[in-house]
Amino acid sequence: MAMGLKPDVLNVLVFLVFLCSWVCCCTASVSYDSKAIVINGQRRILISGSIHYPRSTPEMWPDLIQKAKEGGLDVIQTYVFWNGHEPQPGKYYFEGSYDLVKFIKLVKQAGLYVHLRIGPYVCAEWNFGGFPVWLKYVHGISFRTDNFPFKFAMQKFTKKIVDMMKAERLYESQGGPIILSQIENEYGPMEYELGASGRAYTKWAAQMAVGLGTGVPWVMCKQDDAPDPVINTCNGFYCDYFSPNRAYKPKMWTEAWTGWFTEFGGPVPYRPAEDLAFSVARFIQNGGSFVNYYMYHGGTNFGRTSGGPFIATSYDYDAPLDEYGLLRQPKWGHLKDLHRAIKLCEPALVSGNPIVIPLGNYQEARVFKSKSGACAAFLANYNSRSFAKVSFENMHYNLPPWSISILPDCKNTVYNTARVGAQTARMRMTPAVYGRGFSWKSFNEEPASYDDNSFTMSGLLEQINTTRDVSDYLWYMTDVRVGSNEGFLRSGNWPVLTVFSAGHALHVFINGRLTGTVYGSLENPKLTFKEGVNLRAGVNKIALLSIAVGLPNVGPHFETWNAGILGPVSLNGLNEGRRDLAWQKWSYKVGLKGEALSLHSLSGSSSVEWIQGAYVAQQQPLTWYKTTFNAPSGDEPLALDMNSMGKGQIWINGQSIGRHWPAYKASGSCGACSYAGSFNEKKCLSNCGEASQRWYHVPRSWLHPTGNLLVIFEEWGGNPYGISLVKRQVDSVCADIFEWQPTLVNWQMQASGKVNKPLRPNAHLSCASGQKISSIKFASFGTPEGACGSFREGSCHAHHSYDVFQKYCIGHQSCTVPVVPEAFGGDPCPNVMKKLSVEVICS
Repeated sequence: MAMGLKPDVLNVLVFLVFLCSWVCCCTASVSYDSKAIVINGQRRILISGSIHYPRSTPEMWPDLIQKAKEGGLDVIQTYVFWNGHEPQPGKYYFEGSYDLVKFIKLVKQAGLYVHLRIGPYVCAEWNFGGFPVWLKYVHGISFRTDNFPFKFAMQKFTKKIVDMMKAERLYESQGGPIILSQIENEYGPMEYELGASGRAYTKWAAQMAVGLGTGVPWVMCKQDDAPDPVINTCNGFYCDYFSPNRAYKPKMWTEAWTGWFTEFGGPVPYRPAEDLAFSVARFIQNGGSFVNYYMYHGGTNFGRTSGGPFIATSYDYDAPLDEYGLLRQPKWGHLKDLHRAIKLCEPALVSGNPIVIPLGNYQEARVFKSKSGACAAFLANYNSRSFAKVSFENMHYNLPPWSISILPDCKNTVYNTARVGAQTARMRMTPAVYGRGFSWKSFNEEPASYDDNSFTMSGLLEQINTTRDVSDYLWYMTDVRVGSNEGFLRSGNWPVLTVFSAGHALHVFINGRLTGTVYGSLENPKLTFKEGVNLRAGVNKIALLSIAVGLPNVGPHFETWNAGILGPVSLNGLNEGRRDLAWQKWSYKVGLKGEALSLHSLSGSSSVEWIQGAYVAQQQPLTWYKTTFNAPSGDEPLALDMNSMGKGQIWINGQSIGRHWPAYKASGSCGACSYAGSFNEKKCLSNCGEASQRWYHVPRSWLHPTGNLLVIFEEWGGNPYGISLVKRQVDSVCADIFEWQPTLVNWQMQASGKVNKPLRPNAHLSCASGQKISSIKFASFGTPEGACGSFREGSCHAHHSYDVFQKYCIGHQSCTVPVVPEAFGGDPCPNVMKKLSVEVICS
């Protein structure tokens, strides 16, 4: 009888009864327990990867999903992007790159599961965090709190998505691929800030989601108080320390950050594959059972979808699949090997808690055993500076710094996180068409003047409230009258114009001439213009072009965020001293003339007279450029090299590639970076002193065979003749392998009884499809130093290192060479641990 049970035991029983009714224990296909997500009665270690459908094209989706599957993934995780699906209240869009149902069905066809993060707040460095801007103007709204107008809109959209998924029978409980859904997103820190209203909202959101009856579990990430039965999950660079808020919930990692985003003005972050693999192995050995890579394919922020502000158009994220959908090696291959090793351990991992055995000051073993006799061990060395030789079960193991070895039989190492068996690929951008550049035409946009499309008010208006985000651009225009007796007209000491703006960039025109430009950054979007300006006696026209560079995607009170010139605006150095301009009459014009004429489109581009030939404008602000080109042959991904341009936007055949800003150079510290030791987003950086983003992805599916229209709007001024269309190709591939490095294939051969002695590893080299190995750039068996692209011989070198590669690799797309002394003419230095480093050129 329940009367004799303690209250906490009774609560657990009540919860379990509720859980059973929620996922229908009798026939349910998805449930969970303390160890894992349970699918059709079977506990599963699930490897997942984020691919955001609007950050690529429908034509790319099948290849991305297939590469994810080949990389060892079980699940594809994606957000649902509210502002893409409901651009106006009640007007829905689920076509093109926003065809969510098509994307999920493609995942199902590939035999993978889906984790659908409905949110509908997504953050994701996406414009306005995924919220439609119209939501800001719902009467009485306060975002992401216990506020009826917000909750009504959020529930309506969430139910819309759930009902759509049910209608298409896409939940696992209906035979579909969706095994998990997420409500809200990283709300814990926000709830802490808001207090009681935040806690009430969390409880409401969880109950609302569960009440929709999807038949699969719901999760909340970074939400320590996620109400039952919702599972709270971890996001971060490391999550081994994390525990769910109830003992009967599984340990899940919804965002294992594979790198970090790039911001305009910032360097490009990257995360070494060895550290990412170490973080995942560490999570699994601590009882984790679901890991999702954020991102597995980052893709592109097409159009004006990037948030921040100042988030770059590229959302590459140093993901295992690069922005263009190509394998990023060695990260993709090293993680694939990790996933295979983890899956070999799955029967033991889901059976019980590990036994922890200390092996040294910074070393330990974690041993998992099942009732059926399966045994798996993880041997860890947490020291980031030195190797460790440890003894485990009467055998000795060498552990590199900051690494974990995986033993699926508690004896043989099949994988070490710091020993990369996968090849490294170095990429290059090569001209798609040799010998002939684009033939440009130009159209100069004059600084805005008072016309039918402008309106006049006293004082300064906030930008987003004025534009409703239909354009990045808002003109602020006013007249300044200067008397002929002003002292500066004789002294030459120009008066100083001061403009304070909430962001994000500003061009100042005085009497039609560009006088100056200022811009902020992600860390500090606010800006101040303060310069002497050349005014004349009489009426002077001041035109300020305020520019938004994506709306913020994270933080409290979305309804209060602002941009544009909020003041003060003043002139100093007149006879009267300081003149306040903020409260005089200002005229406003939303957007550019070229936007109103749709100059980027096939129909609109013929609505003005374009200049061509020798008269094409160069280094001129506010200039539109257009050209036509034919699609290059081949199937390699394409990009535009925009390094000769300043800032603006790009369109191809009327579709927006996104914002370009190569003139914003990356500032930061880009030094050598070791995989060992704790990672953060500022640890490993590249591109310092260069453009934060030079190349801009051009999807092949956007192109016609001939006559493609390319239109560029250039704000600052640039040289269009420096723009080129390039192909992304593999330049060279490398292997860097120790002679006794463990491999899964060798262990499987030994475990099957086919061989009874230790096996050496192989070096596998493979160029891209359609390429062949044309030359050997470097080869050394011994103690070579350096990294791919900059290998050099060490003190020990086998002089016949090149011969075997010349013989077996030249002229082939791929080749395999055993890492054994005999292949290189004998052992160059006995009793020394040797490795092979090789780099071959792909052509």
